[in-house]
Amino acid sequence: MGAKKSSSLYWSLFSYENWKMYIAATNDGLCFVGSQNQPFEELVKWANHYLPGNDLIRDDEKLQSFADELVHYFQGKLNRFTIPIFYRGTPFQEAVWKALCDIPYGQTCSYSDIAQQIQKPTAVRAVGRAIGTNPILITVPCHRVIGKNGSLTGYRGGMEMKTRLLELERGFANIQLV
Repeated sequence: MGAKKSSSLYWSLFSYENWKMYIAATNDGLCFVGSQNQPFEELVKWANHYLPGNDLIRDDEKLQSFADELVHYFQGKLNRFTIPIFYRGTPFQEAVWKALCDIPYGQTCSYSDIAQQIQKPTAVRAVGRAIGTNPILITVPCHRVIGKNGSLTGYRGGMEMKTRLLELERGFANIQLV
């Protein structure tokens, strides 16, 4: 999860039941999970901004292990991802994204909880901005962050996707996963 530059960015269209999204990885790990039913241009725009100079290469086989874990997640058979992930942001963003990975499956926390966890209790709005730029939806579970009053708040993938992910996790949360 460092700042190593890759020369290729591999992508695939992940599709399982009614879930469709573009995913991408460098040689260092999964670096992008797109929004539900968004066009390929979402990935291109993100790649040009955050990983400029990388060639976008479709490689379904190279991304199969990432797709497999996403399928297991959607089937309720996986509550913690083991695939390597690669993200690059400011130290603050990376601290926020790491904290998101600590939110237990099927549970939620608030933006202020994340600010407290990273020891920046007054940076609640900055935490929100960092969460909004999380490039790896689902595997870096920003959908688990809600408002302090328990309300659902913004999500890069859209509120419908956030709601569906939370409902999915709540439905499987009490099942013992292997």
